[in-house]
Order: sequence, then C-alpha cells, then structure tokens
Amino acid sequence: MTAFRMPAEWEPHIRTWMVWPHRQEMWAPDLASVQQDYAAVARAIARFEPVRMIADPSAVEGARAVCGGDVDVVAYPVDDSWFRDTGPSFVISPEGRAGVSWRFNAWGGKTEHFDKDAALAASVLRDLNLPVLHSALATEGGALHVDGEGTLLTTDTVILNPNRNPGIRREKAEAIFARTLGIEKTIWLPGNPYETGTDGHIDGIACFTAPGKVLVEIDPEADADEAAVARRNIDILRDATDARGRRLEITELRAAPRRDTATTENFDFCNCYINFYVCNGGVVMPGFDLPGDADARAVVQAAFPGREIVQVPILALATGGGSIHCITQQEPVGAAPAWTL
Repeated sequence: MTAFRMPAEWEPHIRTWMVWPHRQEMWAPDLASVQQDYAAVARAIARFEPVRMIADPSAVEGARAVCGGDVDVVAYPVDDSWFRDTGPSFVISPEGRAGVSWRFNAWGGKTEHFDKDAALAASVLRDLNLPVLHSALATEGGALHVDGEGTLLTTDTVILNPNRNPGIRREKAEAIFARTLGIEKTIWLPGNPYETGTDGHIDGIACFTAPGKVLVEIDPEADADEAAVARRNIDILRDATDARGRRLEITELRAAPRRDTATTENFDFCNCYINFYVCNGGVVMPGFDLPGDADARAVVQAAFPGREIVQVPILALATGGGSIHCITQQEPVGAAPAWTL
C-alpha cells in the first residue's frame, strides 16, 4: 500500500491555487471590492511562486483583467471561491504526488448550490494527471493543519459535527487521516461552536509554524462562552505531544477588533490574523488598516524568521467570513506519479 504524506505548508510548492469570486448574490453589496482583494492576495503570492487562479468560464476575462499578467487564470465551473475548502489536499509519496478529494457538503449545508464545488477537487487532480484519493469523510481543507511529520490539528466541531459526519467517532476519522494524509497523531481541539460559517475551522484557531511549534489566536473581544472554549483549545495544546513525542511550544496571537459588517450570506467578519498563508520564501497575511496590524505582523515574523512577511488589506474579503488561508491551496513539490489508475 502506498504511504502518502501531506507536506507542511512551509515545504516547497510548485504553485498556489485560488478561485475567483464571481457571484454577486454571495458578495453583495460590493463584489468588485472583494475581487480586488483576491487579486491583491494573488499578486502578493506571485512574488514568491506561481499562482493559478480558477475562474468560472463566465468570469475568466474579468479575472485576467483584474489580476494582471502575473497570475495564470484557468477555466473551471465553480460555485464559490474558497479553494482551501473545495480543492484537493495534495499529498506526496515515494511514487509521486496525489490528492485527496474530501466529500464537500458546503460546510454542513450552509449553502444550497455546491455541486460544481463538490466536483472541483477531483477535476483539478485529473487535469494534473494525479491520482485521486476519494474520501467519504465530509470535511474541508480549512479544518486540517499538519506539521509534515505525521501530526494533524483539527476540531471536534467540524469533523464530528452531525451536519457533516453523523455518528462518526474519532477513531474512524483518525484511520482516514492515517490512510490519506499519513497522520500518526491527531490533536483534537474542541473548536469553536460559536463560529457559524464553518463551525470552527482550525485555520481560524491555530496552526503549526514549525514541527513542535504552534501559533494560536486569542480574541480579546470574545464573550464568556467563546473565551471558555478558546481557553480549552489552548489548554489541550499545552498538554499535547506531537507524533514525535515533543511537547508543543505555544505562542499566542491577538485577533483584530471585530466589525459589524457582513455580506448577504450573513457570515461574521473574519478578524483573524492567524489565517495567513505560507508560500515559498514568504508569508502573506491579512491586514485590516489598524494599528494592531504591525503587532500581529511582528508575531508572525518571529514565527517565520527566514521568510518575508507581506501584509495585504482584506477588508472586503473578510466580510465573507474568511481570509487569506481560506482562499489559497498549496500544490507541493514532488515527483511525477509512477503509477496509473
């Protein structure tokens, strides 16, 4: 049986994938501003590595015009624009590269129309001539953070949620993670039941910055219930060991102040600094045109001392409940596949 491994985000990439937002009803009242934010993120990443932007066939020309020549725009039928969640989780093995196509059900049924997005991961992998590892587990890429050495961070509120995987037990999910991602140790956090957009994706809570090192976000404006579950997340991380038996070194990062603004989808404004993206030689992180941006940048720079930190204002994008990590997906370096399906 082929042994797959999901590389850490800081390992070398071939390219970054994104999806262009094109549906006005999802981004009212200002789709154009959201598109400008997506383009700014894409151009920032393109300083470090190639970027391939998927666009619905109806939106290809518009995407090319806004993104510019540094971004490769390709056509695929899509519903929404969160490729971290709808795209494949790329994995590698001694035989080559492959990708996991999770069962996407629109974050537990948060939206009605998602058939195109549910088919997207497998379509991309087939067009890359990479094997598709189909999984019956309903989840999204934003629910998974790995250290590249066999450790996974994830949350109960996503993986064990009845709106995705009714009746599943941790042991069953762990077996799936082992088979598809090469995970030897899963660290389960309670998550965030008060985050209504994704039910508490890990990429809005915590992430590995190196083997044995975790950055975790704290929100000074959290109410008592939210603060209690956040503290439980941190306590579990402090008590945890990774797949190599190491205790985790925990660093806290303060979230930005909350804002009372949202799109017609009624998602909360994403005030997460931690929802950044690590690319070849750099880290592209959110900014909110606030004095606290500099403090957050300093924390991230300390976590990635050898990388250039680029902060991109995302005030329009954040109204959709997500941020930079949510809209990006890394394609890791690896050998061409030595097998055929």
